[in-house]
Amino acid sequence: MRIVTQQALGGPEVLRVTEAPRPEPGPTEVLVRVRAAGINPVDWKVRRGGGFLGEPPFTVGWDVAGVVEQAGFGATGVQEGDEVLGMPWFPRPANAYAEYVTAPSRHFVRKPAGLSFAEAAALPLAGLTAWQGLVDVADVHEGQRVFVDAAAGGVGHLAVQIAKARGAHVIGTASAGKHEFLRELGVDEPIDYHEAEATASDVDVYFGLVGEESDLRWLPAIKEGGLLIGVPSGVGDRVEKAAAARNARTRRILVEPDRGGLTGLVELIEAGQLKVRVEQAFPLEDVAKAHELGESGRVSGKLVLTV
Repeated sequence: MRIVTQQALGGPEVLRVTEAPRPEPGPTEVLVRVRAAGINPVDWKVRRGGGFLGEPPFTVGWDVAGVVEQAGFGATGVQEGDEVLGMPWFPRPANAYAEYVTAPSRHFVRKPAGLSFAEAAALPLAGLTAWQGLVDVADVHEGQRVFVDAAAGGVGHLAVQIAKARGAHVIGTASAGKHEFLRELGVDEPIDYHEAEATASDVDVYFGLVGEESDLRWLPAIKEGGLLIGVPSGVGDRVEKAAAARNARTRRILVEPDRGGLTGLVELIEAGQLKVRVEQAFPLEDVAKAHELGESGRVSGKLVLTV
């Protein structure tokens, strides 16, 4: 099978399409013929620095959409012939940038019929990050004010819709040129983060998707007793201390495989309350170009590889 690998840490140029034996599913696992693989910031962070995977050689990628070709002994939930989506193994190696992937059957759910493979591949990691933060940790509900930083991005555009589906008033940051997109998503108060005087107030839940400096900038918007959730690198000491001084709570999260969360996301899609924005799809051979675009920071929604 074709698979993207790298022999060294570095820029997008280290990514190469090579050949490898097709994997075989073990007990409780399925073999999925990959039709599309999502691209996420963690992919290029690991490509550059090793991260969870250590030293190369390795294959990045955790978002998968495809068709189950073989089910191992004891596999449940999905079966041969099912069109599926999932985020297998994270943060262990999943080897998603490939023609075939094996993983536990419960790391996948059936793909909604109206969702393309590209859209399905763009959903799991970003969608689960938003779901686990806003639903499982924050329990966002009607009447709350939710602030999504980087609201037009891969995780952000899904977080906005999840918060709206749960009845929240949503504040979201993006450059001014993306504010119409934010309104289409349901953002009630778009904020241009370039504006030095931009402010917000009375925030119950702040979903931080940029990093420490941005979290510190928007921390005064969180009400007393409110919750700050730090995603890209958790919650640093400076943010922790500043939040404590304001009597605000903090939580750091790292997304994990979650069949219940995937089921919740699929239910929102089928109800018409969640749409996945795929800005561009690249063939597997153009993986380096896809990473270059992703790292530029100019993407609204998600990028995917078609396999």
